[in-house]
Amino acid sequence: MKYNCLIVDDEKVLADSTAEYFNLFGVNTVAVYGADGCRAFFKDNTAELILLDINLDDGSGFDLCRELRETTDIPILFISARTSDDDKIVALNIGGDDYVQKPYSLGVLLAKVKAVLKRFGQTAEREYSDGYLTVNFAAKQAYVGGNLIKLTALEFRLLAYLIENRGKVISKKELFERVWEDKFTGDGTLNVHIRRLREAIEKNPNAPAYILTVWGDGYKFAGGNQ
Repeated sequence: MKYNCLIVDDEKVLADSTAEYFNLFGVNTVAVYGADGCRAFFKDNTAELILLDINLDDGSGFDLCRELRETTDIPILFISARTSDDDKIVALNIGGDDYVQKPYSLGVLLAKVKAVLKRFGQTAEREYSDGYLTVNFAAKQAYVGGNLIKLTALEFRLLAYLIENRGKVISKKELFERVWEDKFTGDGTLNVHIRRLREAIEKNPNAPAYILTVWGDGYKFAGGNQ
């Protein structure tokens, strides 16, 4: 069976109430209560989005995310009562798409989930290709010279957003709000992801032809200039 959202959280009452709330507002959601439950779910079901708790009774949400990233690129939003900035950095670097703090507002979380589902749904069955770089938005895969390159979920989302707005200068503020969905993300985090993308797709990362820096304004995807 196909679901919009899978909640993986060992707090059964919270997970069930969140799933019930989402279902009331048209987001087809189911909850499981640990890493083993998540693995069992994907044997016979699919989901477009995962809400994943960091602390699980039968394992770490971080480890489960790494495991999932070996087979899927669907969006993963971490949820946690932990407040450490280090946790947030790890969550994003291992393939998480966002970090939601407990206790959370169901209304705010629902809006975030709907926004992610809408964004990823809009890119279905679309592709960018210029003969050197090919990006399949539906499969969330990118190829350079015909070879598949490995990108984290966040790196792919950043690349996709730049491509979808190619030729347009995108401010850092817009990237923080539309890609990270967090206006407080720092310049350092963005710079690291831009550098990684350039290393992955550019023939010469030190003289980029795709992802251009527009000093004082942001970045622009030029495309087709390799």
